[in-house]
Amino acid sequence: MAQTFNDIRFDVDGVTITALTKGRSGDDKPVIAALHGGTYTARYFDVDGSGHGSFMDVAADAGYQVISFDRPGYGGSTPLDPPVNTFERHAQLLNDAIGQAAGDRPVLLVGHSIGGMIALMVAGRPNGFRLIGASVTGMGAVIRAGGAAHALASLPADATVDLPYDQRDLVMFGPEGTFSAEGVAQAHGAYAPVPVRELIAAPQWADDILPGLAPRIQVPVHNALAEYDALWDSTPANVATFAGLLTAAPFVEASIARSVGHSIDHHILGHALHLRQLAFAQECQLWARRQDQGN
Repeated sequence: MAQTFNDIRFDVDGVTITALTKGRSGDDKPVIAALHGGTYTARYFDVDGSGHGSFMDVAADAGYQVISFDRPGYGGSTPLDPPVNTFERHAQLLNDAIGQAAGDRPVLLVGHSIGGMIALMVAGRPNGFRLIGASVTGMGAVIRAGGAAHALASLPADATVDLPYDQRDLVMFGPEGTFSAEGVAQAHGAYAPVPVRELIAAPQWADDILPGLAPRIQVPVHNALAEYDALWDSTPANVATFAGLLTAAPFVEASIARSVGHSIDHHILGHALHLRQLAFAQECQLWARRQDQGN
């Protein structure tokens, strides 16, 4: 069932970070910290594309607190000046905001697209909270050559652009029959203007950042790439390449999400992804418990 959400905010180094939250985590369950991708706000995770509820609804109904953060420059979060609006700075600020939100409770990171990149950057750095795993979707090891990601990166570097809905929909959704009109309408309510510097940095991330970052991640990782992703190359070989880079993770699951486009959550089969993410959360809980017990 749809849950009502609350708005919360955090102060980090004089920067305001806003967030939406739903649900309450039981004693044995982590807080889920969710990071949206480019052109979306925190409401990305509150879009019901399947008719079974949004990710925030499904997770809250399963007994988790979900906190979906607005990255800097989105929603009510403070915009950063273009020269310092980097993924590394986002990771620093969000790392601290997540720590404030979680306190002494364990955390599962969930990130989509650029939010997935930043989630892994948070996972690969010292944390002010107890991280037990990361589920990242809509990003991987190889950007599709000559695709939409490179076209978007050609816009003026210091601009912030509000792309028309129809242009975004072509990138975010799969073919007819994989999404509903209601899901698309809800997604439009989560769209937001995007700093072009993000769109320029994103296609370079897999080559420039991932190879050095991946071996530093020491928690379980789940990854899903869309079968019809317009930005990332989701061939089985490339999915396996991504998993193979995570040499220090205790276990990795990387797979192709069938019959969906880039914004997997907003498709009819988005619910299948959400169920898989909650199953992964349970696996991470048991792994963390065994680590505490020295097993």
